[in-house]
Amino acid sequence: MTVSTQGMQIKTSSRVASEMVELLSSMRFAISLLTVICIASVIGTVVKQHEPANNYVNQFGPFWADVFGSANLFSVYSAWWFLLILAFLVISTSLCIVRNTPKIFSDFKAYKENIREQSLKAFPSRAEATLSEAPEAAANRIGQSLLGAGWKVKLQSRDTAGGIGWMVAAKKGVANKIGYLAAHSAIVLVCIGGLLDGDLIVRTQMWFNGKTPFTGGGLIADVPVQHRLPANNPTFRGNLLVTEGTTASTAILAQPTGVILQDLPFSVELKKFIVEYYDTGMPKLFASDIVIHDHETGEKKEARVEVNHPASHRGINIYQSSFDDGGSKVTLQAMPINGPAKAFEVSGVIGSTSALTNGDDKMTLEYTGLRVINVENFAEVAGASGVDVRKVDLRTSIESRLGSGHKTVTEKTLRNVGPSITYKLRDAAGQAVEYHNYMLPMELDGARMYLLGMRETPAEPFRYLRVPADAQDSMDDFVRLRTALADPAMRDLAVRRYAVSAVEEGRPELAEALQASANRAIGLFAGAEAVDAPTAGSQGRATVKGGLQAVSAFLEVNVPESERERASDVLVRILNGTLFELMQISRERAGLPPLERNETTQRFMTTSVISLSDAFFYPAPMTFQLKDFEHVQASVFQVARAPGQNIVYLGCLLLILGVFAMLYVRERRVWVWLSPAGERSSQAQMALSSNRKTMESDQEFEVLKSQLLKVNP
Repeated sequence: MTVSTQGMQIKTSSRVASEMVELLSSMRFAISLLTVICIASVIGTVVKQHEPANNYVNQFGPFWADVFGSANLFSVYSAWWFLLILAFLVISTSLCIVRNTPKIFSDFKAYKENIREQSLKAFPSRAEATLSEAPEAAANRIGQSLLGAGWKVKLQSRDTAGGIGWMVAAKKGVANKIGYLAAHSAIVLVCIGGLLDGDLIVRTQMWFNGKTPFTGGGLIADVPVQHRLPANNPTFRGNLLVTEGTTASTAILAQPTGVILQDLPFSVELKKFIVEYYDTGMPKLFASDIVIHDHETGEKKEARVEVNHPASHRGINIYQSSFDDGGSKVTLQAMPINGPAKAFEVSGVIGSTSALTNGDDKMTLEYTGLRVINVENFAEVAGASGVDVRKVDLRTSIESRLGSGHKTVTEKTLRNVGPSITYKLRDAAGQAVEYHNYMLPMELDGARMYLLGMRETPAEPFRYLRVPADAQDSMDDFVRLRTALADPAMRDLAVRRYAVSAVEEGRPELAEALQASANRAIGLFAGAEAVDAPTAGSQGRATVKGGLQAVSAFLEVNVPESERERASDVLVRILNGTLFELMQISRERAGLPPLERNETTQRFMTTSVISLSDAFFYPAPMTFQLKDFEHVQASVFQVARAPGQNIVYLGCLLLILGVFAMLYVRERRVWVWLSPAGERSSQAQMALSSNRKTMESDQEFEVLKSQLLKVNP
């Protein structure tokens, strides 16, 4: 049988109906639909699905985010056009099966024993021989030989001019045709399973039962009934967040314009969320000990849910999807970092907010995340960046193993650096900057540093300000130095002390000149004096205020290029000496002993100068350090009722069997025509056909020719 790309032809008076049926049942239409589905699946794989709208705006821009959103590219697998294509593919493939099944079964039963003698001479694999036995005896012998080799055989006698001739027709490998039906049926089953387990049933209830997405906020129990699906909903897939020690019975189904709530026939109580780690700090086990409370029977069922090991109740599977913060209580210490702000403490719960006042400015502190475990790769040269234990950077992992053959994968040194806090500071206009601070210092480049991260948008990586830790592993010395730098009186005192210590007695004019230079250097560094410097690549000028960048701009404007290197060395030495005296004054006023002049102090002061300079780019007057916390964990479960799951499994099994049958099972047919050639002899003509021309077919024909016709190959 040759499978045609043409569709089903029906007899009808309507030409349009006839052409529509032909198109729907044609193989070319089904292949076109499969191509579109493959392209859509690629889009759904490359573009993250069901992300917050702001993420897409940051990634694609407002215009293209709106265009892609209108085409439902951010929710491809639940888009109306994707479901419509699946439905048409089911119809088209089903019609293809209906059209070709009778032909396949007819061909499956046929031996084609009526083939003419002359037709055998047209086959590529053919042979002739004279046998020393009558046609009937030869036919019986050949038939028995083929039967013994696993062939299905049919004998036919024919009247000829020379007497009665016999046709031996045999076939083998007819399961190849069953492979066609199995593969096409698999496509239908997988698509039907996808439609059942997809968003189609939920969309249908929304269309016909008046259900609408919920876009507001508040308690789940207060959401009206028009935003809820009943517990007997035949199919759904949603997320269920359960905090330790609490229960939940309502899943959330994400929709393009909001959420739909799915009531469950049971409640899930989270007894304990368990995370086990390797020595490196990487997780090796996520598990949740839960109790399922059945609403109808009151039954309590204990279960453990692990990744790839779901629990099941009333036909609903409960998967371990992720974990989240369940409302941890945190205490933050506000540390002045870029201004005259005062230190204070503030407490809150992750997910809540606190109102702050910065003079006349009103700000809101949003507690967005607490991570108790942070695994860092200390083998990397780049700056530190927080690695969430839930994140798998697949792209970097793949790229590190691709490319030239001599490229090697960099050895990783993973280490848990302890807790971190993520928060946002939002101003009165609603603009927010996100911050990510580590609770403990970590050793970088031979010094212990606190990392204070910030970013303006979620699409950006965090940029970190490094603040050196003092001898007590705290930020206190740095904060005291930063506060003293902002105090003009303390700067003047530090300048006078530096001039006295750096100049010998009896040289007042030199001390006065050094004091003037130190005043200018520390004033520039503290931001008390702004510098108008030319901008690179343009004729304009920009105002630079504070930090080493202000000192550099001052030298660029006021010192000839040939003398800048020497002048900068002198000015930096003066600045470092003045800052050291300022550090000693700040410790003196805090009732602490002065720092000793040694290598440790020199390293601390060097890193402090760089940090003070970078602090002018820090967008907030203070930073919030995690002082204490009470960790409360929550599990994110995916709950799914998937009646199409078994249908998809059956379809996958049929697809495997069908592809195997079509690729590895060869259909062969053999004909041997035996005509009388005298008393007790016959003339034999033999031919073999195969659906694929291979070397195995040629070898098999030679073996059959030797066995049946007794002709040496």
